[in-house]
Amino acid sequence: MRTLELDPDSDTNIASVPTEIRHEHARSLITRNRSPDVPFNVSINPYRGCEHGCVYCFARPSHSYLDLSPGLDFETRISAKTNAPALLREALSRPGYRCEPIALGINTDAYQPIERELQITRQLLQVASDFNQPVSLITKSALILRDLDLLGDMAERNLVQVAISVTTLDNNLKRILEPRTASGATRVKTIRALCEAGVPVSALIAPVIPLINESEIEDILDAVAFAGALSASYILLRLPHEVAPLFCEWLREHFPDRANHVLSRLRELRGGKLYDNRFGERMRGQGVFADLIKHRFAIAARRLGLSTERSLALDCSRFHVPGDDQMALF
Repeated sequence: MRTLELDPDSDTNIASVPTEIRHEHARSLITRNRSPDVPFNVSINPYRGCEHGCVYCFARPSHSYLDLSPGLDFETRISAKTNAPALLREALSRPGYRCEPIALGINTDAYQPIERELQITRQLLQVASDFNQPVSLITKSALILRDLDLLGDMAERNLVQVAISVTTLDNNLKRILEPRTASGATRVKTIRALCEAGVPVSALIAPVIPLINESEIEDILDAVAFAGALSASYILLRLPHEVAPLFCEWLREHFPDRANHVLSRLRELRGGKLYDNRFGERMRGQGVFADLIKHRFAIAARRLGLSTERSLALDCSRFHVPGDDQMALF
């Protein structure tokens, strides 16, 4: 048990939260994706649960598999796969391994606060660099700047791309929506620092919440484009399983005047339900209001010269197992 140390860039006054870190000895690491909605085939998640505490997080239901609650347990009882770097080195060294980009930190943030102490993500990046293994990352934390030395070096070999999630530029909204995360302004500064180091960066507005942060789409795109982001995309709010009642409770507590309106709009976007898990629909929604968000985003991105392609072509041709060249000499 430890007390969660808040990110110094979080701009939040929320009290410290007792957090339990479980050191997990994982049996496997690389997960294959079956969804056509996301631009990657394989991923690695060094942590289960996330200290950031984002109320909308689609990964919350996964904590049920650990017999823990998707609510407070998800934020305060974190599993850290401390043997992940060794597992990755082992997987990449197998004779049958076929190189393709690996997405790092997809379900839960690979740069959540405990990473400052455990440095599992940094070790994973070091292994990837040693093998010339391409990696993509997504985070909402400025902690990623700690690893600029590795990221910059990998970027020179076209082995890395980073997506920074910017949900809102409104600190008051951030404090209640994503309580233990960096402010929107800090995330924009993070984009700038990565770009200045030569790391290709995209921005992700996720989630777009109707009548909550929806009005910020153009302002966020302006800010990330000015910071140097090459591309941008968005994801409509998803409320799978236990996330729906958690979000509804949050909505009625913080926005009682518009809660019913927001929920009604969400149902319009989801074919009459709060969530539609069908491929092709779950990320963007359907109907008039979904089309309006899509067009607003596209017009703003085009005006700013931001690509809407969701990923760059990373270089898999450089991949090699360290030591193979030396062994060949014998």
